[in-house]
Amino acid sequence: ESLHSSIGLLGISAGSLLLAAHFYSLPRAVPLVPPAALGVLLLVLASLLAYAGIRRSPRNAALFPTLCLTISVFWCGYGAVLILEGQGVLNGAGDFRDAVVPGLATFTVALLIIAVVGFLCREVILAVFASAACLASAHEVAMRYSTAVGASAVACNYMVVCLAGGWFALGRILYFLTKAKIALPGTDLARKKTHEQIQPTGSSMNRFAVTGLVLNMLSASVFGCWLLGVTSKLFIGQVPWLWAAGIYQVGICILSYRAMDVLMATFFGFTSILKFAGGYCLLYPLWQAEEPSFPVPVLVVFSVLFVVLALFLALKSPVDGLYLLVYVAYCIALACRPNGFFEGGPQGVDVAIFVASALMALIHLYNAKASAKIPTGKDAVKALLARSSFLKLREGADLHTPYLGYSKYADAEVLTYACSVLASFALTMTGDPQAPLATVVIPWVVVAGGILKLLGGSVAFARGKTLESSAFILYAVMWIIWGLTRFGGFYGTTRSFHAAVGIIAFMLFNGFIVFCSLFLNIAWFFYSLTFLLIAISFLLDAIHALPAWYCPATLIFGLVSFYCFLSALFSSTFKGSCLPMGRPIVQLSGVGGGTTKCLHLPARKASSVKRIADILKNGGTCGIPTDTVYVLVAACNRPDAVEKAHQSKRQAQDRPMSLWISSLKQLEPAKHLFTPLLWDFMEAAWPSPISLVVPRGEWVDFLGMKDSAKYVGTPQSVAIRIPDCSVTTHLIDLVGPIVVTSANPTGEADTTHHNQVYAKLGDKVDAVLCDGPSPENIASTVVDCTKINSGNIGFFRVGIVPKSQVLQILEQVQQK
Repeated sequence: ESLHSSIGLLGISAGSLLLAAHFYSLPRAVPLVPPAALGVLLLVLASLLAYAGIRRSPRNAALFPTLCLTISVFWCGYGAVLILEGQGVLNGAGDFRDAVVPGLATFTVALLIIAVVGFLCREVILAVFASAACLASAHEVAMRYSTAVGASAVACNYMVVCLAGGWFALGRILYFLTKAKIALPGTDLARKKTHEQIQPTGSSMNRFAVTGLVLNMLSASVFGCWLLGVTSKLFIGQVPWLWAAGIYQVGICILSYRAMDVLMATFFGFTSILKFAGGYCLLYPLWQAEEPSFPVPVLVVFSVLFVVLALFLALKSPVDGLYLLVYVAYCIALACRPNGFFEGGPQGVDVAIFVASALMALIHLYNAKASAKIPTGKDAVKALLARSSFLKLREGADLHTPYLGYSKYADAEVLTYACSVLASFALTMTGDPQAPLATVVIPWVVVAGGILKLLGGSVAFARGKTLESSAFILYAVMWIIWGLTRFGGFYGTTRSFHAAVGIIAFMLFNGFIVFCSLFLNIAWFFYSLTFLLIAISFLLDAIHALPAWYCPATLIFGLVSFYCFLSALFSSTFKGSCLPMGRPIVQLSGVGGGTTKCLHLPARKASSVKRIADILKNGGTCGIPTDTVYVLVAACNRPDAVEKAHQSKRQAQDRPMSLWISSLKQLEPAKHLFTPLLWDFMEAAWPSPISLVVPRGEWVDFLGMKDSAKYVGTPQSVAIRIPDCSVTTHLIDLVGPIVVTSANPTGEADTTHHNQVYAKLGDKVDAVLCDGPSPENIASTVVDCTKINSGNIGFFRVGIVPKSQVLQILEQVQQK
C-alpha cells in the first residue's frame, strides 16, 4: 500500500539533495553539477514522481498525488530550462531569471496551498515536504532579484526536505524491520485513522483536478509576469514551462477520464491546446522577427465551446462553471487582439486566471481531504434539478456505462467532437503561402484535430466502440500529417503530389467508414460523410486548386461536429437522450445488438450480480462470464425463460442445453438416486470446467425444473456442472440451478468477450454481466458418465481439461 508513497517522497528527497548541492556550489566558478546534467537528472526524477503520483497511496488519496505531480511538473520545466542554459541558448543571468521566475512563482503558491491543506488535515509529513519546497522556491525568486539573499538560503530549504525524507526513510526501515511494531510519527502510511475521510472505490471525485488547476496557473504565470513587470521579455526560455504544462495537462485529461469526470477532462483538454499554442508563439521569433497572428474564427468558436462547457459544468458545480467563464473572457481577448498572447488584454486575463486557478485549487484540495466542505453550490443545483421531470442529472461513475461493457474510462467523445469543430474552423485561415508559420494554425490542427482526437479514439476503443475509434484515429492521423505538411512550410511540387496521393488513400478509407456508419446512427453517417468535404479541401489545396468559395463549405463538417458535441454533452450529463444521434439508417439482424435495451453490468460488483439474479428470477435471460467462455443462462424454475433462451440461440437438437448448480448440496435430497461411484466422481471432479453427462432420472424433479425440463439435455441424459468461478456460483446461490448454453448462435465460435455477446445476442438477452476477456478461449470438457458403473467413461468433447486428467480423477475415485 505504501510502496508508491515511499517512492514519491524519497524521490522528492533525492531531487532536493541534488538541488541543495547545486545551490551550495553556485557561488563557485564551476558548479558542482553542470546545468545540463542537473536538468537531465531532474527530468528523470520528474518521471519517477509522475509515476508515484498516478499510482497513489490510498490513504493520501488527494494530497499525495497532488504533491508528487506538482513537484514533477516543476522539475520537468526547471530541468528543461537548465538544459537550455547548459546548451548556451540562454544568454546570461538575466535570461535565466526571466526563464525560471514564472515557474518558481507558480510553484511557490501551489506548494503553499498544499502545505496549508496538509497542516489543516493533519498530514504533517506531506505538509513539511510542501512547505520546505515552497520556501526554497520563494527564496530562489528573491535570490534572482536581490544579492542580499544568497544561494545558501535556497539550499538550506532543500536540506529541510532532505531531512524530512531521511526521517521518513528511517521510519519505513524501522516499520519493516520490527514488523510494524515501531512506527515513527507521520511515517505509517498504511495505518487508517478514524477521523480520516475514506474515499470509496468508484467515487466520482477527480483526485487529479487540483494538478490540472496548478498547470493553468503555470501557463498564466508566464504571460502575467511579463505584464506585471516581473520578467523583462517573452522568449524561448519560457517555452519549457508552457509545453511541460501542456503535456502534463493531456495526462491529467486522461486521468480525469479514468476518474469518470467527463466535463473536467474536456476542460483540461481545451486548456492544453492553449498551452501548446502559447509555446508555439514564443518559438516563432526563431524563424521570423515579427509576432504571429491569430485566426479569429477559431478563437470565437473556442469561446463558444467554453461557454457551453461552463453551462453544463455549472449544473454540477456552479463555482466550477463560473471559473470556466474566465477562459471565455480569455478567448475573446485573444480574438480581439491580432497578436494574441503578446498583447496586454489577454495578459490581464492571464493574471485573473492565475488568481482564480489558485482559489479553485485550494477549494478542490481542501474539499477532497477535509470532512467539512467549502460550499460550491453543488447540492443546491442538484435539489433544483430534482424537481424537474425532464432533466435528471447523471451521478456516480457507474452511470458512465460503456457502449459495450466494462471500461475504466468515461466517454471522451465530447472532447473529440469539440476538437473536430476547432480543426474545421481553423481551415478558414489559409494564411500566406510564403510564410505559413506566421498564422497560428498548427496548434489547432495538429494538437486539437490530431493529438487530442487520437486520445479520444484510444478511449473509444477501450470502451468497445470499434467503428468510432477507427474513424477518430484515421481522422487524427490525417489532421496531423496534413497540418504539419501544409502549415509547416513543407509544400512543394514533389511533396504536393505525394500529399495528394496520400489524401486520396485516406478518402478511400473514409468511404469504408461512411458505409459502416449506415449501421450505426444518422449523426455519425453525416459526420463521416461531411469529413469528405475536409478531405476534398486537403486535396484541392495540395494541388493548388482550392477555390476561395470552398473554404466555407468545410464548415458544414464543423456544424455537424458541434451538434455531436452537444449531443455527447447532454448524454454524459443527463439521463435519457435529449439530443439523439438518431437510429441506424440500415438495420440488419445482429448489427448494433444490445445498444438500446440490453443492460451491461460490471461483474466485479456484487450489486451487479444481484441485479442479474433479479432479472433471471423474473424470467429474463442473461449472458455471464464463467471459468471458460461466456454463456447464456436462464433460471430452471422459469420455463418461459428457458424456452426463450432455447429459441434465441436457435439451439440445435444435437447440442442440448446443460444444467449448472453451485454445490452438490443442491442434489443432496436426490443423492440416493445416484450410484455411489458417480456421486464420488462428481465430488472429486467439481468445481471445474468439466461437464458430466449423467443418466436422466427423477433427480431432475428435485431441482424444480418442471416444464422447462424438456429443453434440457436429451430424453436419456443431462449434462451437469459446478463451474469454478466465484461470480457464477454466487449467482447460482441467489437464483438456484440454472440452464446454460453457449452465448453464440449454433455453429459459430465460442464467445470469449462480453463485446461478442452484444454483437451476437445483444438484442435477444436482457442483460450481460461484463468481465472483459474470458480466462480461457476453450470450452469445458464434456464427459459421458452414463456407463460409469461399468468403469468406462467417454468424451463428447475434450476442452480445457485434458482426457488424461479426467481419467486420473476417475482412477483415484475407484481406488478409494
